[in-house]
Amino acid sequence: MSHLKIFIDLTRLNKPIGFMLLFWPCSWGLAFAYNQNPSLKLFIYYLLLFFLGSVLMRSAGCIFNDIVDKDFDKKVKRTKLRPIASKKISVKRALSYVLILCSLAFIVLIQFNFLTILLGLGSMFLAFAYPFMKRITYWPQLFLGITFNWGIIMAWTAYNGQITSEILVLYLSAIFWTLGYDTIYGAQDMSDDEIIGLKSTSIKFKNNIKLFVSSTYFFSIILAIFFFMKNIGFNLSTLFLFSFVLSLIYQIFKFKKTKAATCLQAFKLNNLSGLIMFTSILLINY
Repeated sequence: MSHLKIFIDLTRLNKPIGFMLLFWPCSWGLAFAYNQNPSLKLFIYYLLLFFLGSVLMRSAGCIFNDIVDKDFDKKVKRTKLRPIASKKISVKRALSYVLILCSLAFIVLIQFNFLTILLGLGSMFLAFAYPFMKRITYWPQLFLGITFNWGIIMAWTAYNGQITSEILVLYLSAIFWTLGYDTIYGAQDMSDDEIIGLKSTSIKFKNNIKLFVSSTYFFSIILAIFFFMKNIGFNLSTLFLFSFVLSLIYQIFKFKKTKAATCLQAFKLNNLSGLIMFTSILLINY
């Protein structure tokens, strides 16, 4: 049982917000594709595959991130008890888990068409490059946005076999969304990160962090409205889009950079934001 607990702690399966924030962008792409080509059976099948892939890749990414950051994690209050940092598990065994999870994710990936498989392999490179970004740039959150929302394009191409300008607009909107919410998340560790020399947008914009998050959410909203432009009107889709906007505005008022608990609470609200956007896109023709 102790081994199971260590595995769950390693993969953060007890903290589903991580894999849900990876899954929601996939669901956005699928919802839009479903509206263009309605096939309920295919939609549900792909939704399940992308959910499983999100859980597997997020789990593998968490372990790899902990391996790379093990020497930093022991110096940060929030992360010092993580299994690798606290030496509850060896790096060798942790790496074996990464390989197993990636192999399972690859089995999921090959259920799709060739273009989607290529995009999925590219996303693996992005996922494993991410942990190094906080060492070399103040913009690791931007890199995370590029990586975490890749599933929007993959989900679309799984259905259609091509990349279109419309889906790229939605992808850009999601990148700004992630840039905002991960800056809020990073505010929890600013003091520790500055001491040990790690970089983030939270630190770069610490004196105007609410203004920065407001700006990223503003661009996310504008791009989302542009994406919905052809379908803006008094309907259910627009109602949910408006709710998505309100959820982002509420987060800005909710978090306080000096109170870690409020940052975590605001960050977790994005699970609801992701669900609301999924519903809005799903109802785009209603």
